[in-house]
Amino acid sequence: MHHAPPPRAIAITGASSGIGAALARRLAGPGSSLALIGRDAVRLERVAGECRSRGASCRVGRFDVRDTGPLSSFLDSFDREQPIDTFISNAGILDGRHANQVVEGGDAARRVLEINLLAAVDAVNAVLPGMRRRGRGGIVLVASLAALVPLPDAPAYSASKAGLLSYGLALRDALVGENIKVVVACPGYVSTAMADVHIGSRPGEISADAAAALILRGLGRDQPVIGFPTGPFWVTRFSLLVPEFLRRRGMSGPRFHVDRAAAARD
Repeated sequence: MHHAPPPRAIAITGASSGIGAALARRLAGPGSSLALIGRDAVRLERVAGECRSRGASCRVGRFDVRDTGPLSSFLDSFDREQPIDTFISNAGILDGRHANQVVEGGDAARRVLEINLLAAVDAVNAVLPGMRRRGRGGIVLVASLAALVPLPDAPAYSASKAGLLSYGLALRDALVGENIKVVVACPGYVSTAMADVHIGSRPGEISADAAAALILRGLGRDQPVIGFPTGPFWVTRFSLLVPEFLRRRGMSGPRFHVDRAAAARD
């Protein structure tokens, strides 16, 4: 007798738009159960409706990911009903130098670090104990190519993504032998609402759906670092090894600033 595989259970932060929503749509299907987490209730419900139309069951959680207690309780509750197979930490913001600034302000820097790095670590620690008890699971941390080449227009954003990359790779090694995959995605420019605050050129930009496909392919292959586009990914991997004047020359083209009003709304 052949037994049907157990339902897939996936929790995604930052699921209301962009890469998170694209991942949710790609993972939705008969037998899948999704926990969709974000801050915009209307957009979350829209994504959940699309996923339900594809046969998935969906649970929606409207949270600021910095609210560790409520978010952890939501994840614990979902995990008790549907043991989480895969957790995708995608929530993040872009803020940095505004048009009238040389460098970002302290409040903006702290907010970026709290959301992009500290909240992601907290969320991982909410789901990891269950995965370890069951001896299986997958964790995807969505970082950025900025983890590999610091952006002078967004120092805190660069630091948050570099920290997430380092944390993910260290966690991967710590969990070796426990049947828990940990992968870090490092996208380049992706067409999302977050990218819209970026005022400047966005070379090689791809759609959120294309980014989601590459991330899921990398997860399936258990790639430690899923970087794309391929060319810029490999260039950035070696950028810190080249002399400073060459790195500055290479970064002089894609300079940008952040739309103050859009960043405040995010």
